[in-house]
Amino acid sequence: MVVLSELREGSSPSSSTHGHSISTCGPRSSTQDHRYDVFLSFRGVDTRLSFTNYLYEALIDANINTFLDDEEVETGEDLKPELESAIKASRASIIVLSKNYASSTWCLDELVLILEQRMTSNHIVIPIFYHVEPTHVRKLQSSFRDAMSKHKQKMDEETDENKRSQWAQKIDRWTKALIKVANLKGNDINGRFETEFIEEIVKNIYRRLHLPLGSIRPLLIGMDDSINFITSWLKDGSSHTADILTISGIGGIGKTSLAKHVYGLYSREFQTSSFIEDITRKCDGKFNGLLDLQKQLCYEISKPSSIHVYDVSVNTSKIENALARKKVFLVLDDISTLVQLDALLGSKGFHPGTKVIITTKDRWLTESCVLFKTNIKPKHAKHFLEGLNWTESRKLFCFHAFMCNHPKAGFEEVLDKLVKYCQGLPLALEVLGKSLHNRDVGYWEGCMEGLKKEVSSPVNNVLRMSFDSLLSKNDKELFKHIACFFVGTDRYVSETILEACDINTRTGITNLIDRCLLSIGRNNELKMHQLVQEMGRFVVGQESPDKPWKRSRVWYHKESFRVLKQKKGKGNLLGLALDMRMLEKEKLGTSFELKTDALISRNLTSR
Repeated sequence: MVVLSELREGSSPSSSTHGHSISTCGPRSSTQDHRYDVFLSFRGVDTRLSFTNYLYEALIDANINTFLDDEEVETGEDLKPELESAIKASRASIIVLSKNYASSTWCLDELVLILEQRMTSNHIVIPIFYHVEPTHVRKLQSSFRDAMSKHKQKMDEETDENKRSQWAQKIDRWTKALIKVANLKGNDINGRFETEFIEEIVKNIYRRLHLPLGSIRPLLIGMDDSINFITSWLKDGSSHTADILTISGIGGIGKTSLAKHVYGLYSREFQTSSFIEDITRKCDGKFNGLLDLQKQLCYEISKPSSIHVYDVSVNTSKIENALARKKVFLVLDDISTLVQLDALLGSKGFHPGTKVIITTKDRWLTESCVLFKTNIKPKHAKHFLEGLNWTESRKLFCFHAFMCNHPKAGFEEVLDKLVKYCQGLPLALEVLGKSLHNRDVGYWEGCMEGLKKEVSSPVNNVLRMSFDSLLSKNDKELFKHIACFFVGTDRYVSETILEACDINTRTGITNLIDRCLLSIGRNNELKMHQLVQEMGRFVVGQESPDKPWKRSRVWYHKESFRVLKQKKGKGNLLGLALDMRMLEKEKLGTSFELKTDALISRNLTSR
């Protein structure tokens, strides 16, 4: 790291008028003409110790070469030459427009120079409206009006005509720059979690600068030992190295995040690579789920073929041949059955140097796959993920609840109770921490009391707290609909269907996202963590554990057949999932069963 004024982990840079420290992350140059990827412009008194600091650290973690300045300056001083040089040497600028941004002449001078750079080059400008309205910036209203009024007042107080003229010229440039930046497409943080907002900004920068998305690493607190273990396993090229690594642990423990992290770091070191995510959910209840995953894997590790194959065994053979020909890095995420594992790995072994990571809740599943029953038995390593220790749990909870590593004063006692309750489960710490962000101590204590009254599993209790905190019946019904039927479905398709059922999706989906119960995928699909989806289905299942026709929703196809065949559920049923291709496939068998049931019914009646 090239550093002129180094910020060490855990240190707190001094507050300043503008709030920058000169530092950059990474010696990498994006091109010969650009020393930096990103220049950060912000008002230190507003965001230096909070949002901008977290954004800067996220850019560092993503290996984005970032310039940030943190030196105390006096109001009225000219922009330092090194800042002008840094702007011109950057490929992009992120401008954090906060409440007091326009009160700093340095910020305004930076803004003018950044927009000039945009006009004369391909410089990318990304405005961030941090708790301010774009229209307030554009029309110089609210705090921006007050700031510009103070600048004009200083101009009027100036007795030197030349200096007054210089003030007038500057104010004119600043005003035009504020109007221009407000008209650019930007990002508005209002009503969103800062962690998710920052992740979106980082991804946007990667996309705009054409950097590889695989380099973005998730927040992994307490996983250094696991990362080092897997890195050592991947880099061991000896004949004694293992070909398969199974990462196991309970749901929400961080298996997928860990695998994504390592995949992002090392996937480019192999001839080809593939990350098949969320396998169990994609196969669950879908007629062609496994076939779709096989097609994805074939496409990513072998040459695309125009011949469409609809047979699992034929696709398995194609996967086997591809794995035998190339050095592949393959991650199979959330495997739950031998059928899935055998269909995606086959039985013929791998090309030398190939590495396969399997994440699963069943730590013994891999041992039973067909590959281990052949003479070409691959070497197998195992890594079991356990919960975070107390210090790590507290740090992760604080990050999501307070956006820092330590609790606010007065929260310590209830914080420790909540951290203890989560039992080191990263997902529980994240979900509960985010749900308590910006809440007062009384709300936290009420949340703790609510957790004590629950009788089901601790993990489910933690996840359910976000559901129970939904204020409207509409949002709760929307959540249950999505959990049962619409995960993985295009957002607009889902909205069209649900709006026709008198469900308000416009505000409802936003509320679910805010409660960490829902997210929107890269392809605009509705996404829900598997444990959250299971919790939602558990809530519906509790309506009638043994009689599915008395529930409001039925999503398992076998239960759907049963409800329809017995002509039940007319009063309670709001939604039912039925794969018509399965119905067509079992048409003869279903017809026979219906006739048999009718015959049995007549015999019982005659007796």
